Amino acid sequence: MWSGPRNISTAMMRSFGARSDAAVVDEPFYAYYLRETGLEHPGREEILAGQPQTERDVVVALDAPLPSGVSLQYEKHMTHHMLPTTGLDWAAGRVNAYLIRDPLRVITSYAKVRDQPTLSDIGFAQQIEIFRRFPGPVVDADDLLADPPAVLARLCAALGIDYDPGMLTWPAGRRESDGVWAPYWYSSVEASTGFAEPSGGQPVLRDELRPVWEAAVPLYEEMAKHRLR
Repeated sequence: MWSGPRNISTAMMRSFGARSDAAVVDEPFYAYYLRETGLEHPGREEILAGQPQTERDVVVALDAPLPSGVSLQYEKHMTHHMLPTTGLDWAAGRVNAYLIRDPLRVITSYAKVRDQPTLSDIGFAQQIEIFRRFPGPVVDADDLLADPPAVLARLCAALGIDYDPGMLTWPAGRRESDGVWAPYWYSSVEASTGFAEPSGGQPVLRDELRPVWEAAVPLYEEMAKHRLR
């Protein structure tokens, strides 16, 4: 599942993690991304210490045999972790799906944690490039929040797997599968037991973030043409 940040991607991971037949993988390229870019993110040193840092080692880990009783591996990938030099051949052997969201909501949410997000930070440009290479079902986060059973059923059908109503709820709390960055980003989802209600009203965009929003809108709209309705 290819997503940008602040896009209910962790709630979607919780939903798939609630399936008895699934194992989840949380942002496996995060340490690689931080090492390659040198960016300072919350928990940087913990992330670098806790994950493989090279493309090859990440892919080897992803391709390891599944645990006993598990037939589905759900991989939560952040599109902005894919750099211009990152190889994507490994994705050809996977079923690729895409989670999108209104860039106004993404940017205003992201700016609460990192003050000045750039277009590269929020992953819209990277996402459309990956989609063009590996087309797959597209889910808009706001559609999902408006009707989780219907949209999840459509998604599962598009992925070629059975829909499990157990995907609608999960226990609160942290998971062993959560990345070490969870204390910085996952407080809302740790308190959740299901998908949140649809967001009400429009968030206020700071003037200095308007150029990022203007650049992201046409990229979002191109993806949104393909979303499951």
